[in-house]
Amino acid sequence: MSSQEPESTAKSRPSGAGHRARLRERLLNGGAEALADYEVLEYLLFGAQARGDTKPLAKELIERFGSLSGVLDAEPGALKQVKGVSDTTVGALKIAALAARRMARSEVRQKPVLGSWQALLDYLTIDMAHLTVERVRVLYLDTRNRLMLDHHAHEGTVDEAAIHPREVIRRGLDIGASALILVHNHPSGNPEPSRADIQITQRIIEAGRHLGITVHDHVIVGREGHVSLRSKGLI
Repeated sequence: MSSQEPESTAKSRPSGAGHRARLRERLLNGGAEALADYEVLEYLLFGAQARGDTKPLAKELIERFGSLSGVLDAEPGALKQVKGVSDTTVGALKIAALAARRMARSEVRQKPVLGSWQALLDYLTIDMAHLTVERVRVLYLDTRNRLMLDHHAHEGTVDEAAIHPREVIRRGLDIGASALILVHNHPSGNPEPSRADIQITQRIIEAGRHLGITVHDHVIVGREGHVSLRSKGLI
């Protein structure tokens, strides 16, 4: 009997099965840093593409969107402009992004926010750093600084015409919050605060002072990092 694999068996084996098995072994045995970003994306694409080499598509997606995070946060329509990306592929990427957000959010909800600041920053970065529009959120906290409500306050430019300080504070009073953290993103990627960011923060602080709600911070998130107005001495 020949020791060679029968031709029919070889033809039935999915292309790239050996590579996929090796990648899986590295993932399971090598820890969090075992795979490069494009390989993580490659692995995610396995579920959407039963056969074939997913590496070229993974590398093309990262080149197009700049990073693994950029791919996961990309709009479905933009993803589908890349040749080889189907609805199934988009679904695989979006469920991975959703899982990452849910994990990060659970870390924030389970602990006092001020005592787990890095977990909060990780959550905000995952959720907002790659948004293509400016979004304002207000994190309302209880007396133990636990998250009560993550409120999507506004989408668009941050200014008093859109964000009314007394309304921000009144929402906190309605739910019994004792403090809040303002958050928004800069789609440009640069998280440095503008004059308008600083001014609206000061007005919300003043409104809260009169009604017993403390503004702990205003965090600005961008692809290039994050900025805390308190850390910069602006609060």
